[in-house]
Amino acid sequence: MLPLLVATGVVVAVYIVLVKTIFKSSKFKGNAAMAGKTVIVTGGNTGIGKATALELARRGARVILACRNQEKAELAISDIKRETGSTDVVYMQLDLGSLQAVRSFTETFLKTEARLDLLINNAGLVADGRTADGFGIEFGVNHLGHFLLTCLLLDRLKEGTGGRVVTLGSMAYRWGNIDFDALITNKHLGTGRYSWQFFHAYCNSKLCNVLFNHELAKRLKGTNVTCYSVHPGVVKTELSRNCSLWQRFIIEPIARLLFLDPESGAQTTLHCALQEGIEPLSGRYFFCCAPQDVVAKGKDDAVAKKLWEVSERLSGLF
Repeated sequence: MLPLLVATGVVVAVYIVLVKTIFKSSKFKGNAAMAGKTVIVTGGNTGIGKATALELARRGARVILACRNQEKAELAISDIKRETGSTDVVYMQLDLGSLQAVRSFTETFLKTEARLDLLINNAGLVADGRTADGFGIEFGVNHLGHFLLTCLLLDRLKEGTGGRVVTLGSMAYRWGNIDFDALITNKHLGTGRYSWQFFHAYCNSKLCNVLFNHELAKRLKGTNVTCYSVHPGVVKTELSRNCSLWQRFIIEPIARLLFLDPESGAQTTLHCALQEGIEPLSGRYFFCCAPQDVVAKGKDDAVAKKLWEVSERLSGLF
């Protein structure tokens, strides 16, 4: 009996530690209104993006769901309108896996929308494969597509008063690295059919997100636009939809027990999007609605600058 009690105590203690650390959650408590403001949320048709879009719509924003899948987007819009009463939530087609599609999206947006106050680079995936332009899909979608999207929309953001860019990173950036020679030669930061291979590629793409935000803040100094990167927590979303059946079989029970729901996962994004007075923290990395220190690789000025320059060339900006 005693060994069973000890084992139970250990399991409970481990569970409590996990809930208070890796699986910690928070709640954004600000009351900022968004009436008259326009927001783009990439991947806003599901998960964290949908939860973020819903709250912004509830606060009065015009919300544009920038998504690849129109059917899912229209279902999400119906849900958001029903729950918030907003009639100002719309779909615009965006495939981050195609640089031409990103350009088409921005051209359409700039022609049809008079303002942009908030860009939320939310979409992301864990998968193997290539984009339409031949890039590793995680690098191409998670970083390069968002990089091009942001650069093409910066001028419109600067036209307003206090525009913001929020990019979803992940604590996984800690395990990432960037091999520029491999990136330029092979157009990816990791690939392979085994889960550990494309998870490592995911970590590399999340490091790109954090470094992109770091460099973007430097380039936005002296403007009225600020930027933030976010670790949303470990959230139960469709991020693992491309994992194998046996991997999902392992992940699902853990997710049900420990992972945050999308609404909880959206709280730090909402904090960085809406909290007043955080402008001096532009370029910082946030978790649980608070700025966090990043490890050295996440704030390496030289690597961040080089990533920006390489991304400019790969995306066709220069």
